[in-house]
Amino acid sequence: MAQVASHLIPVEAAVTLDGLFRERVMRTPDLAAYRAYNEPHANWRDYTWGQINHQVARWQAALERDGLKAGDRVAVMLRNSPEWVIYDQAALGLGLVVVPLYTQDRPENVAYILNDAGCKVLLIEGAEQWQQLAEVKDHLGGLARMLTVKPVPGSGEPRLMSLDQWLPEQGGETRHVPRDPRALATIVYTSGTTGRPKGVMLSHHNILSNAAASCSVLVAGHDDVFLSFLPLSHAFERTCGYYLTIMTGSTTAYSRGIPHLAEDLQAIRPTLLISVPRIYERVYGAIRAKLDEGPPLRKKLFQLAVETGYARFERAQGRGPWKPSFLLWPVLNALVAKKILARLGGRVRAAISGGAALPPEVSRVFLGLGLTVLQGFGMTESSPVACANRPDDNLPASVGTAVPDVQVRIGENNALMIKGPNVMLGYWNNPEATKAILGADGWLNSGDTARIDGQGHVFITGRLKEIIVLSNGEKVPPVDIETAIVRDRLFEQVMLLGEGKPYLSVMAVVNGEHWKTLCAEAGLDPGAPATMRSQEIEDIVLRRIGLQLREFPGYAQVRRATLTAEAWTLENGMLTPTMKLKRAKVMERFNKEIDNMYAGH
Repeated sequence: MAQVASHLIPVEAAVTLDGLFRERVMRTPDLAAYRAYNEPHANWRDYTWGQINHQVARWQAALERDGLKAGDRVAVMLRNSPEWVIYDQAALGLGLVVVPLYTQDRPENVAYILNDAGCKVLLIEGAEQWQQLAEVKDHLGGLARMLTVKPVPGSGEPRLMSLDQWLPEQGGETRHVPRDPRALATIVYTSGTTGRPKGVMLSHHNILSNAAASCSVLVAGHDDVFLSFLPLSHAFERTCGYYLTIMTGSTTAYSRGIPHLAEDLQAIRPTLLISVPRIYERVYGAIRAKLDEGPPLRKKLFQLAVETGYARFERAQGRGPWKPSFLLWPVLNALVAKKILARLGGRVRAAISGGAALPPEVSRVFLGLGLTVLQGFGMTESSPVACANRPDDNLPASVGTAVPDVQVRIGENNALMIKGPNVMLGYWNNPEATKAILGADGWLNSGDTARIDGQGHVFITGRLKEIIVLSNGEKVPPVDIETAIVRDRLFEQVMLLGEGKPYLSVMAVVNGEHWKTLCAEAGLDPGAPATMRSQEIEDIVLRRIGLQLREFPGYAQVRRATLTAEAWTLENGMLTPTMKLKRAKVMERFNKEIDNMYAGH
């Protein structure tokens, strides 16, 4: 382990994020840095640190030619790829501030972020993204340049240019503008309790220190291969799946996307996985589906393997006794565990989960099969990792203990408070929001309630403000979205759902008169029970909801809706005396309908 750790680039040697990259290029220029799928040749291609550095110099020459200066903001809206890294490193080396965007975000929200941050350059993929942004191009007056990886012929937009046109043949030496490590490196927009996202300002040192602290959770080295599929616009992937891998000299392979994930796992055979719970839930769901189709004996064997394996895990952690069933493990491992873990490529030695709570059942299964699953806790405002479990101190019910140099404590109303070099500079152009979450003493209020045991393990117990956390880690403010939806007079009352789920859904009480009008327009019987459950009505309702949510960021997409004619009242126990919705009661009353909206997911 000490030998692997010697490959680490210390924060003091790196100083800044581009300095980290420079150090890696100097130390291991010929090692594989990135692996990406080459579509024209239908194969995987490796890029060395030296090759990436050569490209960074070309991109820097083009950015300088466009007149960009230190402190200017530049945005990136790409899927994970070497180009994302090259653009980021080129910008950071020139002292520019990088603003990442989600590729699936709504055009209106993209325009808001670009204008709020004052971005001068935007890098996108190609024609598909341009068609969406073309709707809001008149609102993007601050953008001087729009770059595309793939050419977009006949756009009629003078600012639009493909990389082939924009990049010079050579770039000379890579530039590293002398920087203050505490200067602004990036603005990451995150959803809060209001409709508009807030720009989290992170310095070079915020992220560098957090990447270094994360290295203590799990040591990685040159022989490790990370499979990257969580978007780089997500702070978790950016710190732990990008800057950390530069620090450790590991190879990062870019998945072609969730539809190809199973194939990519087999082709890449990663040693380390970093993801939000949704990915582990998908793999677990596929295992369960296959077991349900097979003979009962196979399911019993699987259950025995998980129970035995989990008992072995508990014993290894010093929390459980030796059991005679352990003698069966070599057989159970060969017949069950190894075959299932082979679906992950067969080489994964650890899987890190963050962004949202990992369901205990899912965690138990993977740990029982012999995979080291480590759950942690963080937020964009803390760069993002605050706590994490370790291989030798893994308590799955908790989110682990604080990472090095980070302090956690319980504040007012049992709020989990965070302090350390990873805590953000503040929110961009939003001093009021900064003051509300970040104290003058440097303590950051996470917004989550927690308890801390005698060994320092943190247990998340709830939230101070009502926020829905989807299984991909996205945080959604339900009240703001519900308020927007009921602007449509078809809806009398609305409840947004999605906690721990892959997407948002809605339970809604309809207005009687507007319901009759809707049915008359659709040629349906408003009194027939089947009408409210029909696919045609749901499609109409989702379209109407979508219209009300146009000003919200991309996370506010409602995928399913269930209607009811019965109002939620104080009398039927659905409202409090102050007329607030009793969410737990509504969920209990419509349990079956809610389950149906997530059936198969």
